[in-house]
Amino acid sequence: MNRASAPRIPRIRLPGGERGRLTALYGGLLVLAGAILTGLINFLVGRGLYMTIVTAVAPAELEPGHLPDTSATFTGSALATRVPRDQSASDSLITFTKAAEQAAQSELLTVSLITLAVFSVLSVVLAWWMAGRVLRPVGVITRTARRLSGENLHERIALDAPEGELKQLADTFDDMLDRIEHLVGAQKRFAANAAHELRTSLAVQRAAAEIGLDTRDPEAVARIRRKLIEVADSSERLIEGLLLLSVSDRGLDHREPVALDELARAATAEYAVSQQARDHGITVRVRTTPVTAHGDPVLLTHLVHNLVGNAVRYNHDDGHVVVTAHGRTLEVTNSGPHVPPETVPYLFEPFRRLEERRHTRGEGAGLGLSIVASIARAHHAHIHAEANPGGGLTVRVTFPTPEARS
Repeated sequence: MNRASAPRIPRIRLPGGERGRLTALYGGLLVLAGAILTGLINFLVGRGLYMTIVTAVAPAELEPGHLPDTSATFTGSALATRVPRDQSASDSLITFTKAAEQAAQSELLTVSLITLAVFSVLSVVLAWWMAGRVLRPVGVITRTARRLSGENLHERIALDAPEGELKQLADTFDDMLDRIEHLVGAQKRFAANAAHELRTSLAVQRAAAEIGLDTRDPEAVARIRRKLIEVADSSERLIEGLLLLSVSDRGLDHREPVALDELARAATAEYAVSQQARDHGITVRVRTTPVTAHGDPVLLTHLVHNLVGNAVRYNHDDGHVVVTAHGRTLEVTNSGPHVPPETVPYLFEPFRRLEERRHTRGEGAGLGLSIVASIARAHHAHIHAEANPGGGLTVRVTFPTPEARS
């Protein structure tokens, strides 16, 4: 049974923008401090004012014992009344002292109130200026954010200010703009490359169909037929790869325990007897220990197959592929051409290849590692690649523990 939630107390918000609220806050605190200081000064001065005046105006010949005693007092809004114990004190001195005390307190109160009023005005003006100075970086961030679009994502705030919370906010905003610019650029390249790949396949199919329909040679027709089927298969793989990339980018709908070691052994057995491995003499080996990852079994199957398939496809004659599963890490190492270390991070972008596409049979569309990276992100896994000194690439995918993932 759900407990009824307690009613939320509405928060009181001052009207106006943040500058007005900060002005009210700063100005109110300053005025309150001034009022407390004024009251404290009047209180402390009033307590010793009577004796100060008596001491100042009493005749020098009066002995200290003849001075009026101020121990008998009563308080209130009226001035304190003191009754001298020694009747030999001059009545005129008492009257004069009381009058001087009242006049001094009245003058002190008047001056204090005037000073407090002037101080309040200056406090509000100073608070308004101070709030503007504090919020200036926020205004710079706001204007930059309004000015940004897809055409000027290269602009940055580059706030010139001392280290502090607002400086950290501006630097964080600049870092976010770096990531957005990178993502937008990658998206533009992805759309352009996808359009180019699909347009190329369609152009090849159109040319092959036109040539094939313009001849009666059976061998030429058979050759064109094989070419059309090959291009259609390539286009189908490209579309499937794009759909898989889109699905993995959306994240996971459900999770379940998946045995990565079994997926690694199945993929290794499949590619070890593949046509490409046999034609080029590529050896595919596997070393596994029980490894379990929580995720989507279909996506994880594609991850393992893409890693092993890439390692076989981008290899050389008599090369090797080693698939290892241990702990929570899946590692695929292959021989192959030399990979410049500075190009390794770009291999995870869609349609990125180490070499230009030659449109040969069995050539991939350049989506393998980008799909692997997308599936790894969906599973909160860490993916790392490094170039091997003797050529080829090593790719590691480390899956988080259930506790770390949650």
